[in-house]
Amino acid sequence: MKNKKLLIGFFSLMLAFVLTACAGNDETTPKDNKGTESESNENMDLNEEASDSAEEGMDHLEMNHSSSGEVPEDLKVAENATYPVGSEAVMHANHMKGMDGATATITGAFETTVYAVSYTPTTGGEPVENHKWVIHEEIENAGEKPFEVGDEVVLNADHMEGMDGATATIDSAEPTTIYMVSYTDTETGKEVENHKWVTEAELSPVE
Repeated sequence: MKNKKLLIGFFSLMLAFVLTACAGNDETTPKDNKGTESESNENMDLNEEASDSAEEGMDHLEMNHSSSGEVPEDLKVAENATYPVGSEAVMHANHMKGMDGATATITGAFETTVYAVSYTPTTGGEPVENHKWVIHEEIENAGEKPFEVGDEVVLNADHMEGMDGATATIDSAEPTTIYMVSYTDTETGKEVENHKWVTEAELSPVE
């Protein structure tokens, strides 16, 4: 009888040990999962940041900051421009990186109608919305009459990859003095020559 009680006690201790071990394993499982989830979230955040940086870099490279300075033959020179050729002005435009706040030298001043346009690049990719700027003389078969908002046109400009020959929709139209400028990119420090275009409203005098 005494031996039987000892055996029962022994088995009870063993059962208690096994249950305790199982409970210990159950407690560690959620911790491991939490660690894995945390690492996964961190990796996702890093991947998203890398992707955003890559997209920003791609946009920056696709834009043709500088140009040869050539303009359409029928583009009218502004005789009494607020900012004459050779003068300086501060730019207040953010349609290109490194432009806002830069001091620019005016290399051309012209009278025309300027447009913001939306189009799908001929090289493929996502549509470009509200691109600034395209002038009247950079549109195929442009007559004397300005285009209106909503008109569909074909672009003859190469400010960005896939722009030349693209079908575009006019988002805005404004008769104004338009400027070609040279400046130092505020982000990269690189010299930009004969950039097209900046409107008079995007310029202010150098103080």
